[in-house]
Amino acid sequence: MRDTSLAAALLAALAVAGCSLRPVYSGGEASAPASLMADISIAPIPERAGFLVHQALEEQLGRSVAAPHYRLEVALDDRITAFGLRGDSSAARERRTLRARYRLVETATGQVLLDDTAGADAGIDRVSSNYAVVAAENAALDRLCVDIARQIRARLARHSRAAPK
Repeated sequence: MRDTSLAAALLAALAVAGCSLRPVYSGGEASAPASLMADISIAPIPERAGFLVHQALEEQLGRSVAAPHYRLEVALDDRITAFGLRGDSSAARERRTLRARYRLVETATGQVLLDDTAGADAGIDRVSSNYAVVAAENAALDRLCVDIARQIRARLARHSRAAPK
């Protein structure tokens, strides 16, 4: 049994080594994703969700250089949908959905280099305390904004690896 698991692990390691997978950030600060992300400014995003996504993106991408070559434009759609009715016709649960459409634009030419979407959902239990419901909705929004920023960062990193040099 132990020899079988060792052989399987060795076979898996050989298969991965032969498939030309490379770490996205190989090269550290000089890697294509790190260079791109340091050269992006984030356009202002309206509303509270926009502020939170902007803040999360700054944490994910880092602060940009003084004169960035790229601008990241983000438009958000934040919705709360109630479902699961109780006997008194009040909602038992909510789903908070945050969708982002983002574009990476070359600052000098205005050319759109990447146009994509990201999305995240969270379920919220409706309880008898309105304060608890509002707190749960805000906590869900905080998590969703970080998740959106991570998705955008990952997509930008893939784009930088695929873009011609």
